[in-house]
Amino acid sequence: MKLRLTAAALLFPLLCGAAAPQGAPGEKMRTEKVLRMFLSTSETGLDPAVASDNATLSLLENLFDPLLRYDYLARPAKLRPNTAAAMPEVSADGLSYTFRIRPGILFTPDPAFKGARREVTAQDYVYSIKRLYDPTLKSPWAYMFEGKIAGDETLRKRYGPDVPVAGLQALERYTLRIRLNAPDNNFLFYLATAATGVVAREVIEAYPGQAGNHPVGTGPFMLGDWKRSDRIVLLANPDSTAVFHATPGHNAEDRALAAALEGKRLPRVDRVEVKIAEEFQGRMLGFLNAEYDYLEQIPESMTDMVVRDGRLKPELAARGIVLSRFPVLQTYYMWMNMNDPVVGGYGKDKVALRRAISMAYNNAEDIALLKKGFAIKAESPLPPNVLGYDPSYRSPVPYDPALANALLDRHGYSRRDPDGFRRAPDGKALTLTMHSEATVGGRLRDELWRKCLNAIGLRVVFKSDKKTEIIKASRLGTVQMFESNWIADFPDGDNFYQLLYGPNAGRANYARFDLPAYNLRYEQARRLSDGPERQKLYFEMNQLIHAYNPWVPLTHVLSGDLRHPWLKNYKRHPVEFTAWRYLDVDVAERARSARGRGGNR
Repeated sequence: MKLRLTAAALLFPLLCGAAAPQGAPGEKMRTEKVLRMFLSTSETGLDPAVASDNATLSLLENLFDPLLRYDYLARPAKLRPNTAAAMPEVSADGLSYTFRIRPGILFTPDPAFKGARREVTAQDYVYSIKRLYDPTLKSPWAYMFEGKIAGDETLRKRYGPDVPVAGLQALERYTLRIRLNAPDNNFLFYLATAATGVVAREVIEAYPGQAGNHPVGTGPFMLGDWKRSDRIVLLANPDSTAVFHATPGHNAEDRALAAALEGKRLPRVDRVEVKIAEEFQGRMLGFLNAEYDYLEQIPESMTDMVVRDGRLKPELAARGIVLSRFPVLQTYYMWMNMNDPVVGGYGKDKVALRRAISMAYNNAEDIALLKKGFAIKAESPLPPNVLGYDPSYRSPVPYDPALANALLDRHGYSRRDPDGFRRAPDGKALTLTMHSEATVGGRLRDELWRKCLNAIGLRVVFKSDKKTEIIKASRLGTVQMFESNWIADFPDGDNFYQLLYGPNAGRANYARFDLPAYNLRYEQARRLSDGPERQKLYFEMNQLIHAYNPWVPLTHVLSGDLRHPWLKNYKRHPVEFTAWRYLDVDVAERARSARGRGGNR
C-alpha cells in the first residue's frame, strides 16, 4: 500500500524554501538537503500507542511529540522540555506534575481537521495518554501508567476517552496536571517515549482501527511517501517549532556542535529518505556505495569488510569515513516461553532443562565469531551505563556443557533416541523449536545454537520468519524460544526488569515469566530511586532469573558505527533511536565524493 499526504503537504518545497522565490529569476535554486537512511526491519503501523519495534519507533520519534525529550549532548542522559515550555512543577510529595504546554504547536494538515489549523492543547495529551488504556489496542506501553495515575481504575474498568480520571486533567488550554498514586522515580522518562507522543482525537476517530496508516503529529518531520516495507520519505514539517538547545560536557566536539546549532530551528535537512534493508550485506554495501549517510552497528558478519586489527581499513579512512565505538544500552537474550509444554513450567525437570540450555550457550564463541569482538558478556539483564547496573555482578550459571549434560541426566532426560538425542522424562521424543530471523545473521545464530544444544543432546529445529511476524506470534504466546534484544526506552534498570514482570506477560514479557517472588521485588524496586536498597533488590531479582532461567542473557553490544564525511552534527544518543532532526548534510562535499568515486549520486 502506498500512502501520500494531501495537496497541502505537496506545497512543502515552497513552504520551507527548497526553491528560489518567484520573481528572482537570477537566483539559483537551493539544493535540497536529503538525509539517506535505512531501517533494518520493516515498519509496522505508525501509531504511537501500539508500535514497539525499533524500526517503527525510529519513525514515530520524528513524527510525534511527547512532552519531554532527551538532551542531545548531555551525558549521562538527561531530559529537557519538548512541547512543554519548561520542566514540570513537581509537588513536594512527588505525586503531582504540572506542565505548561507551549502555545502555537500545530498538527500537520489532515482532512479530519476540515481545513482548520489544529493547535495542540493540554486536552490532547490527556486523550493520548488515555489511549494507552484502550483494551482493543493492547498497548505494550500501558504498563507505564496502569495503576499509577490517581483514579485510573475507572478507566481500566470502563475504557472511554471521556471517562474522567482524577489524576489526568487539563486544567486549562495549555496546562496539564498528572497526579500519581505513589511517587515514581522514572515517571518523567515515560513522558519522553514515543508512546506518549501527542495525537489528535479527530484523526484517530476519522480512521477507526487504521490510525497507524494515518500518522498525523506535530514532530519535526511529517510523512511524505510511504511504500510499506520498502521505502518511507519524511519531509521537514514547515510548522515545526523545534529549536536546538543542548548541554554539552567537556568534549570539545560537543561544545563546538552546541555553539554552532544553539537556537537554530530543527530539522536541518529537507527530507529523510528511508529504505528497508533487512539483509546485512545490503546495508553494508549500501553504505559503502554512499546510498546511506551513516550506519549504526556494523553487522557482525560484515565486520571484516571494514575493520582490520580493530581499526578502520586505510582505504576507507582515506575516503573520510569515520569509525566510532558506542556502548549501546542494549541487551541480547534468548527467552523461553514459560507457558510452553516443552520448555515452560516451574517444576524441577523444566527448570533443569532451561538451565542446561543456558549452560550450553557458548558466549565466548558468540562474541568472537558472530559479534567480531564488538560485545561483552551479559551477566544480567542490565547493560553498562544504565542506572542500577552492578559491574561486580557475575552470573552463577556458567558455560559448562559437561555440567549441563549431568543436570539433564539427573532430572529425567537420560533416555536417548537411536540418533543420540534426548527424550523427555515421559519417554516421548523431545524437540526444541526456536524462531529465528530469515537473514544471514539469523542463520549464523541458528548454527551456533544448533551446535551448543546438540552438544548436550538436545534436538532443535528453527522456524524462520520476519521479525515483525515473530513479535506478533510472541505476544500471542505461540513462540517457544527466540533470541531477541531490548534497547532502553529510558536509562534506568526498571526498563529492563519489567521485561520479566508477571503482569507484563503478552506485552514486553514475551517469556511470560510470572513468579510471585520476582514480582514482589520488582514492585518494591520500582518505588525506590537508584541506591543501595534498590541495588539489593536487583541482586535478588538477578538470582531468581538465574534460578528459573526464563532467559539466557547473551551479550551487550559495543556498536561499531560508520559515517561519511559529509554528514554533520552526528552524535550517537544512548536512548533515542535517531538523531535525524539534528543532522545536516554538506551537499557540496557529498557531490565531490561522488565524483571522486566516479559515481553520480
